[in-house]
Amino acid sequence: MIRLSSADTTETATAAEAEAPVVDERREALLAEFTARLGDGVLGSHIRAGDDLWIRVDRSVWRETAETAKAMGYVFFDYVSAIDWLPSPFGRDMDAQEDLIVSGTPAKDAGPMTHGYAGGETRFQIIARLYSLADGMGIHFKTDVPDDDLSAPTWTSVYAGSNWHEREVREMFGISFAGHPNMINMYLPTDFQGHPMRKDFPLLARRVRPWPGIVDVEPMPGGATDDEEGESE
Repeated sequence: MIRLSSADTTETATAAEAEAPVVDERREALLAEFTARLGDGVLGSHIRAGDDLWIRVDRSVWRETAETAKAMGYVFFDYVSAIDWLPSPFGRDMDAQEDLIVSGTPAKDAGPMTHGYAGGETRFQIIARLYSLADGMGIHFKTDVPDDDLSAPTWTSVYAGSNWHEREVREMFGISFAGHPNMINMYLPTDFQGHPMRKDFPLLARRVRPWPGIVDVEPMPGGATDDEEGESE
């Protein structure tokens, strides 16, 4: 028998831990319970051990997901929002000013879409976050929204706090919520055209007046110009 020193033992244990996958038993059990309750309604999931859980569900069980979560003790509503996974056809306004659509310049090839945790099949997804104060854990829920029917059931009768969030999603992304009691604009004029948070919505104001930093900045009043600084040297 060979006696290992404390250093040898530590190194061996560290190597074993690096090879073994980290298992988050609490979130694994939580995911299993949601899957048992929602069945085929669960389309994808992702666990980041010790940190978070993402569950993607079918749109047909979106409202049932909220009801199930609340029945399981997830009573704290954080937010409802949306994601547009389309890569921006305009590049970054900070360094892609050649894409001046006001002058007829063709938009860039958007390229393939890549979805985040728990996957996805559509350009638009609704995402929500709920917490269990008793368990001290939160869950991200996602659902795909097809391009030809940008809608989902409302959560307002389950979580009253989703009211304004869903209104904002409709305004900014064009996704409506069936059964919402007052789906009217919060920020934009009622006759506003388009949805500003979509990737293909052009920020024309920034093309007419570019972001600071991509053009020469005028010196502050009373400040020295470059020529004056050169002469002083």
